[in-house]
Amino acid sequence: MSDVLNRFLRYVQVDTQSADEHCDQVPSTAIQFDLANMLADELRDLGARDVTVTENAYVTAWIPASEGAEGRPRLGLISHLDTTEQAPGFGVKPHVMTYEGGDLVCAMVDGKAVSISPALLPALNDLVGEELVCTDGTTLLGADDKAGIAEIMALVALIAENPALPHPELGICFCPDEEIGHGAELLDLDAYGCTYAYTVDGGPIGELEWECFNAAEAVVRFQGFSIHPGDAKGRMVNAAELAHRFHSLLPAVQRPEYTSGYEGFYYLEGISGTVEHATSRYIIRDHDADKFQAKIDHLLSAVSFMNEEQGCERVTVEVKQQYRNMAEKVAQYPELITLAKEAFAETGVEPNVIPIRGGTDGAQLSFRGLPCPNLSTGAYCCHGVNEFIPVKSLETMVDVLTHLVAKFAA
Repeated sequence: MSDVLNRFLRYVQVDTQSADEHCDQVPSTAIQFDLANMLADELRDLGARDVTVTENAYVTAWIPASEGAEGRPRLGLISHLDTTEQAPGFGVKPHVMTYEGGDLVCAMVDGKAVSISPALLPALNDLVGEELVCTDGTTLLGADDKAGIAEIMALVALIAENPALPHPELGICFCPDEEIGHGAELLDLDAYGCTYAYTVDGGPIGELEWECFNAAEAVVRFQGFSIHPGDAKGRMVNAAELAHRFHSLLPAVQRPEYTSGYEGFYYLEGISGTVEHATSRYIIRDHDADKFQAKIDHLLSAVSFMNEEQGCERVTVEVKQQYRNMAEKVAQYPELITLAKEAFAETGVEPNVIPIRGGTDGAQLSFRGLPCPNLSTGAYCCHGVNEFIPVKSLETMVDVLTHLVAKFAA
């Protein structure tokens, strides 16, 4: 078993789900310290310097440069500790299987196959015969972003064994709460000391991303009036029905399941409600800043329209800006994209430069002054029970990182 696979299988079994309901604290879940402390101990064993776990669960360390590269700028490599709440994440039981074509069946749960077909994921046609790390069908895998962590840690281990491998000083960082928008917000960039960085937090092997969404979240609350249904005519106001009405005012064609590429969306993440009270949680995304603002304006107009329709204020909304399109900043450093393309090509991987239909810690960091494109991890179908990653992709990404850091040592 390769070092990176061994690490990945261990890391995914440590529960680190973040929790949006506790987004007022960092980390949002104390369990993220379990992996943070494990990684810190491993970094110390590998000879990393100034290994720190902060009170907010940020793991930072630096690796000394190879001989002759001591004067080169420090390069950051960053991944995140937490996994999403969008699928169960406790008790992950990874297993390695050989994919033989057809539907990829990762497991049987209650007598039913947990599977995905090549019709839904055409990339499966290129993976026949490969070893894949899959879930047991009841949880996500956690490759987002423990694959990135394993790949960075495997690189550190490789350098520890072979200090002559060309590399500048490397700043290692593992952040909490990326999945709920905190990410690298509290990272002390002065102490981190990097001039450039890459997040390792992408999808299938070869992805290279320097554009992301502009992002906001909106919490819409509905106030109803509850009364016995037998006496309801002309008097009851059902808050759950108001939430349904509100959702119908947002364009259906701008939902995630109908968009791709540079197209933005409104995503209803969750809804809860009774006759008396209801709450809908949305995220709003678009690569184009003007279209992004237009989406927010449309949502606010829908709130105003419903209150006018009701004759009083029954609908309120809180909109919180999350991050901006990092292309505004990274475009000023084209060499970061060029060098990453070259590193992929040198390992036999065709680079695939695409816009991120999401966000990474790199968005916040780029606007804070640390330009930070995003690299693939090799994972597929993240945030669900069908999540998997080819073993070959894990191993290839370690090679990609090895070639990449060597370029910053030249």
